[in-house]
Amino acid sequence: MDDALAIDALGALAHAGRLAVFRLLVRRGPRGTPAMEVGKALDMKPSTLSGHLSALKRAGLVTSERRHREILYAPDFAAVNGLVAFLLEDCCDGNPDACAGFRSVTAQV
Repeated sequence: MDDALAIDALGALAHAGRLAVFRLLVRRGPRGTPAMEVGKALDMKPSTLSGHLSALKRAGLVTSERRHREILYAPDFAAVNGLVAFLLEDCCDGNPDACAGFRSVTAQV
């Protein structure tokens, strides 16, 4: 991951509404959640939700898949792992013992 992609991803998450949408999708997992369910769970207007989902998708943090009449949204865990790895790649100036706790967190995701 390069700086520009990381900035886009972090910028997309730097909004309370988008962060709430992303966290809900992470809780729901990789199977995906219909947009309508996301909106109901977060009490969000469809137009507002659409904007948030579009920003998260443009940043590469979520994917979408059409199933019949619904669009399912899911977190892109590979992209999230890439972002976390990018943030921690220079952790502790390359001292693996000092960053062991952080490395185990990224391995779990």
